[in-house]
Amino acid sequence: MVSRKNKWIPFLFLLPSLLFLGIFIYIPLIQNFYNSLFEFSVFSQTKEFVGLKAFKNLFEDQIVTTAFINNIKYAVLSVLFQVFFALILAAILEDKLFRRAAPVLRIIYFVPVMISISVIALLFGFIYNPQIGILNSFLELIGLENLAKPWLGNSTTSIYAVIAMSQWQSIGFITMLFIVAIQKIPKELYEAADIDGAGKIRKFFSITVPQVKETMFVNLLITVTGSMLVFNEPYILTNGGPGFSSMTLAVHMYQEGFVKDNMGYASAIATLIFILTAIFAVIQIKVSGTGKED
Repeated sequence: MVSRKNKWIPFLFLLPSLLFLGIFIYIPLIQNFYNSLFEFSVFSQTKEFVGLKAFKNLFEDQIVTTAFINNIKYAVLSVLFQVFFALILAAILEDKLFRRAAPVLRIIYFVPVMISISVIALLFGFIYNPQIGILNSFLELIGLENLAKPWLGNSTTSIYAVIAMSQWQSIGFITMLFIVAIQKIPKELYEAADIDGAGKIRKFFSITVPQVKETMFVNLLITVTGSMLVFNEPYILTNGGPGFSSMTLAVHMYQEGFVKDNMGYASAIATLIFILTAIFAVIQIKVSGTGKED
């Protein structure tokens, strides 16, 4: 037991991490909210106090609405592919049928994670090119030339083209997390299921899914919060265009702050992103805790 004299020692060990959190997380958050109460430019030393005007403008800004909807699309499709499909892929790679080829397949799926997002964006820019792109050429080759289109230049398909690129790069990382979780499942559970005559699908839903639910929650948290913060993919591929069809909140924040030099409004958008991310994170934590025993 820690004596009264030494009861503060554990808090001394926490002090460095608390200082780092305060300096690099909480103080900037407070400062960002403070900046959102002003209209100012980085090239001017004067600030005009406007109160909550920037936050009122958020609700009247159609670009914010479009960007938020795109972030939601990003989150939904990311959960579908990076969580549920990644879990299925991980289960397949850990199946006895693919046991020998699993190391090679893991490398193949994980390679995109190690490639720079700028390089991948350039690669997919060529893939989506309406004249020389591989995607349209493939569609023409199989007789589906009617589906060929300028994927990044079409306001209907641009956001989905950006999301598809992101899924291709990120799914390998989430798959590896699931593989590690599946490898920790006791083999006796699968052996008992084999004795009972359970098939692969039954074992997947009755053993694999319940045993990796904690990893699933972590992956959901990473995926959804990451979808609220997404910036690189739409910025590099489309810069939010055509028009604002592939705009996300982070890209809109960047354009307002560093292109239009409207730093106060950009700070308000940043605050909105933080609030949305925190809300989704809290919801997921609450939902994940409903099934736990006290």
